[in-house]
Amino acid sequence: MPSPTPNDISETLHALRSRLHYVNQAWTVDDYRKLLRFYVEILPRLLDAERCGVFVANLSTREILSKAGTGISDGEITAPLEGSAVGRAISLGRCIIENDLADHPGFHHAADARTGFVTRTLACVPIRSAVDERMIGAIQVLNKRNNGKFTEEDGKILGHCASHLSIALNSILLNDEIRGLMGRLDREFAQFRAIMPDDIPYVAKSAPMRKILGQVAMVGATSANVLIRGENGTGKEAIARMIHRGGDRRDGPFVAVNCAAIPETLLESEFFGHEKGAFTGALRERKGRLEEADGGALFLDELGDMPITMQPKLLRAIQEGECARLGSNRVRKFDFRIISATNHDLRRDIANGSFREDLYYRLFAVEIVVPALRERREDIAPLALVFLEEASRRFGRHPVGFSNELLTLLESYDWPGNVRQLRHEIERLVALTPEGERAARDSCSDEILNFPRRTNADGAPASAQGQTLPEQVTALEIRLIQKALVAMGGNKLRTAKILGITRQGLDKKMRRYGISVRR
Repeated sequence: MPSPTPNDISETLHALRSRLHYVNQAWTVDDYRKLLRFYVEILPRLLDAERCGVFVANLSTREILSKAGTGISDGEITAPLEGSAVGRAISLGRCIIENDLADHPGFHHAADARTGFVTRTLACVPIRSAVDERMIGAIQVLNKRNNGKFTEEDGKILGHCASHLSIALNSILLNDEIRGLMGRLDREFAQFRAIMPDDIPYVAKSAPMRKILGQVAMVGATSANVLIRGENGTGKEAIARMIHRGGDRRDGPFVAVNCAAIPETLLESEFFGHEKGAFTGALRERKGRLEEADGGALFLDELGDMPITMQPKLLRAIQEGECARLGSNRVRKFDFRIISATNHDLRRDIANGSFREDLYYRLFAVEIVVPALRERREDIAPLALVFLEEASRRFGRHPVGFSNELLTLLESYDWPGNVRQLRHEIERLVALTPEGERAARDSCSDEILNFPRRTNADGAPASAQGQTLPEQVTALEIRLIQKALVAMGGNKLRTAKILGITRQGLDKKMRRYGISVRR
């Protein structure tokens, strides 16, 4: 079974956090605490005792804490599992009665010294969990009045009360666990938001991209230099920013340099900076990118296009962790993480002499290969929906979704420009779709409309060979429903809306085809 990726964990944390918050708000824990106090007040009268206390057990620390009691506050008394009557009752799982304690050693003397009380007799029974029968606490009464002694009948009455107290105590303990869990979830959720912040939309429904995000989470927590390799438009810079956000330098700058966009004559000035008058046109001093990235991350985009003449100069600066601006002898120190991206096969470039091998090994310890969009078609519909919402907000238009025919076309196209091309196409569709209507196939660009789809000789889709028309229609319906459910995160109402059917109609089709919502 594959390990969960940050995308899985982030979605799970979202759901858990919401559910736990709801449950926590729904439970009236104060009512349970009042119930404990009620028993503490009523049992001494019922059993003719002077005091009563309810205790909870923490078996991991082997301590027992008072939860409610006569004359004591929550947590005031901490009893050991060994050497105390409540400890024995919990360990043995049975009633303990002691009628001659004044002259016997034990924890009761330490408790008496703390509270100013003198314990002569006691009866104590364990409280079993209503869930799994383990011992979660104990209830204890002290000092039978009129110098009396506790009896087995008193123990039975106390045992009956303990069974009723079990639900209240379980609820209090679960509430405490939930509060702790919510705190941990908040911290973990904040951590994953740092890795995948809201301003970097990244869809990872497909197995290849879920693997990528798993690698991003692991490498982000280290200071390792990273190379991200993939075709143009696959989202390499977005991944680089996620890696930066997940590291301990996240508060430092993220300085991006496009190695292919800078003229060769200006590369040294761009990386190292220059002083005023260092060359013609240097009208003022300027920091280099290496200086600017100090304390953060330097992102070398299009690394494979860096001229070979610049590579040894950059290598030396990175090795030494210092450089001097053009026109200056002053050495400036820097410390940053390097994240590089390229669409080149750098090993091939090394073989043909266009990239230095020593720079190759200096620049990264981890390589992440981003698959092309055509290799992860499961991500096309979810990405299209993300871009639809994004473009709708930007353009002030509100198309209600995509036609089924359009979704099929988008998923069958090979997207040579990858995610960047898909975003551009969705923006075109939003701009050309009338308000309140679905984006349709006819609004697509000619490049996509004229793309040759993989078909058999008779023009039918290759996957439909040998199927009757009803079988092909059924297969198409199943596929579209499944794709829409994934794209909408399992939300049936939104899925029905994007498919152009009612929620009831969707439920009927899902039952007919045996389709379930994957969580």
